[in-house]
Amino acid sequence: MRSQLDRTEKLLIVGLPILIALGFILPEWIVNYIQVSLGTGLVALGVMIQMRAGLVSFGQGLYFCIGGYAAGMAGKFLGISDIFLLLACGLIASVTIAFAAGFLLRRYREIFFAMLSLALSMILFGLLSKLEMLGSTDGFNLPSATYLGWAPEGDTAKHALYVATCIPTIICAFLLNRYLRSPMGYIGEALRENEIRLEYLGTSAHRAVHIKYVIAAGVSGIGGVLWALALGHVDPEMTNWTTSGQFVFISILSGTGNIVAPLFGTFILEIVRVYAVELSPNTWQMILGTLMLLTIIFLPRGLWSLIQEKKHAKKSGGEK
Repeated sequence: MRSQLDRTEKLLIVGLPILIALGFILPEWIVNYIQVSLGTGLVALGVMIQMRAGLVSFGQGLYFCIGGYAAGMAGKFLGISDIFLLLACGLIASVTIAFAAGFLLRRYREIFFAMLSLALSMILFGLLSKLEMLGSTDGFNLPSATYLGWAPEGDTAKHALYVATCIPTIICAFLLNRYLRSPMGYIGEALRENEIRLEYLGTSAHRAVHIKYVIAAGVSGIGGVLWALALGHVDPEMTNWTTSGQFVFISILSGTGNIVAPLFGTFILEIVRVYAVELSPNTWQMILGTLMLLTIIFLPRGLWSLIQEKKHAKKSGGEK
C-alpha cells in the first residue's frame, strides 16, 4: 500500500474542518440534509466499491438497516447511548452477518448477485415488519447520543452529533480510498474485466468478492448508525427495495471514478428530491427518473466524469 497521500486523500483531510465549520454557518435545514446525506453516502460508498468489481448490490439496504437497528436495539434493550459503542454495535453486526452471507453471494455474479442481495434484504424487511417488540412497521426511536459520558443538550447536542457524523464519514472515505489503491483494491478491477485470468494469476475470485462484500457491509452499517442517530428513529423501510435502489441510483448518478463522488451525489439527490416534491408533489418520482435517464445517456460514467474531463483538458492544454 502506498504511504504518500494522493489528491483525494488531501481533499478529504482539508475538507473535514471545512465541512465541520459549515455546520455552524449554514442554515439548520441545509445542515440537516448534509448530516443525513453523510450517513446514506457511506452506504453509497459500499455500493460503489462493489460496482468497481462489476457487482451491483440491490440489497445494500440490508446492512444499512442492520447497522441502524443494532444501534437502536443496543439503546432500547441495553441502555447504551454512547456513540462509539453504538457505532461498534452497528459495525460488528453488519460485518458478522455479511461474513456469513458472503459464502453464498460470492459464488454469483451479475443479475444473480443483484437478485440474491435483494432477496436477503427483503427477508429482513418481512421479519422486521412482523416483530411487534421492535415496533413492527412503525419502528422505534433511538436515545440521544452521548460521548464518553458527556450528554449535551439543545443546540450543543445537534452540533456535537453533526461533528460526530462528519469525522467517521471522512475517516471511512479515507480508508476506502487507501483500500482501492492497494493490491486488493486493484483486484476488484481485474475481477470486473476478466475473472478467469485473475484465477490463472493465483488469486481467488471468490475470496476477493467475499472481502469486498464484507467491507461494503461494514461501511453501510456505520452509515446506518449515523443516519439513525441523525433522525432518532429506525423502521423496516431502511431495508426495503426502494431504499436499496436509491443507493444504486446515487452510485450511477455520481459515478464510480472517485471515492468522494457518492458523498456529493447523495447530497445532490437529497436537494433534487426536496425541490422535485415541492414542484410536483404527485409526480416527483418522474423528475428523479428523468434525471437518471439523462445521466445514463449523456454521462454514462456519472457526474464525476465532468470533473475528470475538465482535469484532463487542463492537463492536455498544459502539455501543449
